[in-house]
Amino acid sequence: MAVFKATFLGLVVVTLVSATLSGAHLEDFNFGSGGSHGLLPQFYQSSCPQVNDIVISVLQRAIEMDPRVAASLLRLHFHDCFALGCDASVLLDNSTTIQSEKGASTNVNSLRGFEAIDDIKTKLEEACPLTVSCADIVALAARESIVLSGGPDWVLPLGRRDSKTASVNSSESNIPAPKPDLSALIAAFERQGLDETDLVALSGGHTIGFAKCSFVRQTRKLVCPRRGGDNTPAPLDFVSPTRFDNTYFRLIVGGHGLLPSDQVLLTGNGRQAAELVKTYATNESLFFQQFAESMVKMGNINPLTGLKGQVRKNCRHVN
Repeated sequence: MAVFKATFLGLVVVTLVSATLSGAHLEDFNFGSGGSHGLLPQFYQSSCPQVNDIVISVLQRAIEMDPRVAASLLRLHFHDCFALGCDASVLLDNSTTIQSEKGASTNVNSLRGFEAIDDIKTKLEEACPLTVSCADIVALAARESIVLSGGPDWVLPLGRRDSKTASVNSSESNIPAPKPDLSALIAAFERQGLDETDLVALSGGHTIGFAKCSFVRQTRKLVCPRRGGDNTPAPLDFVSPTRFDNTYFRLIVGGHGLLPSDQVLLTGNGRQAAELVKTYATNESLFFQQFAESMVKMGNINPLTGLKGQVRKNCRHVN
């Protein structure tokens, strides 16, 4: 498995940070606001060195029981970051002070994987109480889900803290709908500091994804029940639905993209997007490399760091 050691976004500076600093104390230091927003791959090196092992052990069991969990956790990270930033706001349940993002039109009866996040959090609280944030758990779970599905690994900056609020409006305004409007998709990504290359690369995550039959293009209705079943999940990549590869792009080139927002990457008015689809369809290694870079970039959308936010004890509720 190729490991892409990212040196972009200022991550090269991590080699200058003393390994004796623990995650619990890094908030007292200012690592700057540019690039990786003060996030560091070794944030938990001293405070919770077993964090990766715990995440992997929980996910191995979860994915073995339900292979769809991998795609669900990747999507959960995307929906979290696009609403308020990568702060685990999407995990909050309804309360007297919180209107959960889970009820947003872009999320309701759609997002999954919350139980896997709960299991990871429980194990981490046992090993390292009030140390690893739910926001970092979501990012770690997304990465390890990709790796366990056969995709690329990458250096993941950590140190996010958890939001004390949620925003249904942000979810509904900023998470793009699966519609055939490439300009709208590009604009939605640009609002988050992501470009057209990021849009195409991150769309490649659909290679292990599923969508409700109600969203499926008419040319692919054969994968769905003939009557009813609008909520039945259909694989976005019907060739290798649980393996992270470049088949998604090869299907688009062949005219078999499941969602309108998939096929429009090739047929829309974005020349760059179309060229990238063709390139990734023939060069899986290049797709893996760009996907890893774009995931790091997405994971840096407005994180809470330092004294902002909190580290929740329960990912579903504020402390």
